[in-house]
Amino acid sequence: MSFLDRILSAVTWWNGATLNTKLWTWRKGSKVGEDGLGNIFYTNADKSRRWVIYNGEAEASRISPEWHGWLHHTWDAPPTEVPIARKPWEKPHLPNLTGTDAAYAPAGSIRRADPAPRTDYEAWTPD
Repeated sequence: MSFLDRILSAVTWWNGATLNTKLWTWRKGSKVGEDGLGNIFYTNADKSRRWVIYNGEAEASRISPEWHGWLHHTWDAPPTEVPIARKPWEKPHLPNLTGTDAAYAPAGSIRRADPAPRTDYEAWTPD
């Protein structure tokens, strides 16, 4: 990471935690746990505030449902202490891929490298 990238990541929220968030975390935060993507979760001493330091881009859909519930005070214990029971039909959590190259594109989409020919209409031609 270059010097300029470090400066930008300290003052912009989309590149990671800002300088104030890093200072607050250093002074008041205690680490609660870490998820599979490397995001680190913190709380303060009286457990009234909870926050996350993202590993990379600050994208909320990268938080798993277990940690999301803990962040929003849905349950008190973090998933590191009390794992959430998973149903056998549940799929693993995936981040939102909209706007990325990995986003879903149907067969006739112009975003595909080889779009399928359209067969759902017939082009009008004047007689």
